Amino acid sequence: MYKMMTPGPTMVAPSVLQARSREFGNPDVDTDFCEEYHKVCTRLAELLDTENEVYILGGEGILALEAACASLTEPGDRVLVIDNGVFGKGFADFVKIYGGEPVLYTVDYHKPVETGKLRAFLEKDHGFKYATVVHCDTPSGVLNDISTICPLLKEYGILTVVDSVAAMFGEEVHVDDWKIDIICGGSQKALSAPPGLAFVSVSREAMESMENRRTPVASFYCSLLIFKDYYKEKWFPYTMPISDIYGLAEAVRLVGEDKDRIERHHRISAAVRRAVREAGLSLYLEHGDASTVTVVLVPEGIRDREIIRVMKEEHGILISGSFDVLAGKVIRLGHMGNNANTEDVAQMLTALTKTLHQLGFECLCDMGEVFLGLLFTPRPAI
Repeated sequence: MYKMMTPGPTMVAPSVLQARSREFGNPDVDTDFCEEYHKVCTRLAELLDTENEVYILGGEGILALEAACASLTEPGDRVLVIDNGVFGKGFADFVKIYGGEPVLYTVDYHKPVETGKLRAFLEKDHGFKYATVVHCDTPSGVLNDISTICPLLKEYGILTVVDSVAAMFGEEVHVDDWKIDIICGGSQKALSAPPGLAFVSVSREAMESMENRRTPVASFYCSLLIFKDYYKEKWFPYTMPISDIYGLAEAVRLVGEDKDRIERHHRISAAVRRAVREAGLSLYLEHGDASTVTVVLVPEGIRDREIIRVMKEEHGILISGSFDVLAGKVIRLGHMGNNANTEDVAQMLTALTKTLHQLGFECLCDMGEVFLGLLFTPRPAI
């Protein structure tokens, strides 16, 4: 088996796998499970620094994004789609599916959204029901400053929907202070549980908007309204993936105990990017990289799929390329969640150095050695 050093899914702790193997009962009628589910939701809310309700959904992280749009969008609603990446632009598709009118605010994909320029745009046009923004747009690795973007949107009475699937638990998130109405997460990124679950926190204002719709939500599975009274009624709208939630509960426990988690992500990501540059490689972004993934331009004359193949087949390490407008142009190095540790990242970088050499590109250094040197100061000689 290879080591996954991709920007999700990530490597999973043995205790998470063990939790998923628990004997399980019937989540439809067992009220004890409802209590367990509620406990995990409450802990997620604490970690996201919010008093809002959190709901765990039975589906991969994308489900959370579509559910937010399905639940808020009515035919004819104008929705601001903040677009500086593939996933940012992708929100427009969800808005259109549910009858809304997406208005794209498109800026350079090589850098984060600039709040000052967004303010100038909003001064001219702010008639939007809600706005979507991606915290970390994983295909490019750009990190948008939701701590300033969301409060700005709220100044204009615009509900805020944030995709933080690839950022939360590797970057700071303070939902209430940052005025986020709906934030979307997934199990398989920095939370380091297997793929298959999504979760959202929903503000009172967002829930009221859903409750006061003129038309019903044009979906059942993607409706967040159906979860509103689950705890009061001890009833779920569909059979919950109970084993997945047992594993998620353990992953959430581990994150809560890992007090150095955010700072470690920052240290490791900074060292990775400096090592990559010292090797003579170029980063895709001009600035504003997320601490969960590093995106590297593929050297001229080499194919991304060959780098990925050699890394997997000869070094037992899986990295990834990208897609859409970035297909074939970059490789992505994941260092999120359980993968954000010095040993695994150093092995990945040394393997990448050897792989590029084999494929005809001579790095100026062993990236793994440079990475370790940046993180550890040698002890003075005795």
